[in-house]
Amino acid sequence: MSTIILVFCLVTFAALHSFMASLPFKRRIVRVLGARADILFMPVFSLIAVLTILPLVYLLYKNPGPILYVVPSPWRWLMVGGQVITAIVASRAMLDAPHRFKIRSQLATPKTPEAGGALDIRGIYRWVRDPFLLSGLIIIWLTPFMTVNLLVIYILTTIYLYLGSLHWEKRLTSQFGDEYREYRKRVHRIIPHFRKYN
Repeated sequence: MSTIILVFCLVTFAALHSFMASLPFKRRIVRVLGARADILFMPVFSLIAVLTILPLVYLLYKNPGPILYVVPSPWRWLMVGGQVITAIVASRAMLDAPHRFKIRSQLATPKTPEAGGALDIRGIYRWVRDPFLLSGLIIIWLTPFMTVNLLVIYILTTIYLYLGSLHWEKRLTSQFGDEYREYRKRVHRIIPHFRKYN
């Protein structure tokens, strides 16, 4: 029964998160808030995301389910170190692509001032198109222990992250048009390549 409740919490979070990230919702926010939407949306969106995921975290803490494995030292610390490094890289990726987070840019058509100008590929985006998908997968799957309930949540989260990445790809293609299509041909979405995009 605890697994069903956990899945329900995750699906509820995913539905609310997806609704708030949708373009129709953002269009309505822009109509209501105007220019303030770009300033207010991301902090409020992030706060709501944290608040709505907390019940799931609490329930997982209280009902982890049977233990499947625990990684011994020193390997567990290598895994935790990998999670920390990945989190730092992911936060850097936010600075490398401000076009991903401005509402007016997301709603714009290609080659308009609102679209934010050129695609401007820099930083980690020269090696991988969706560092947030990659970092999310690394962080969850490098957890140095696993329980039944955690495994179920991680599998569903992986699916949700992947589908969310497809949604971002569609949105960025709409925002940047052929420029983004050409970028997609040269840089992988998940698996980094060592030939830097120029």
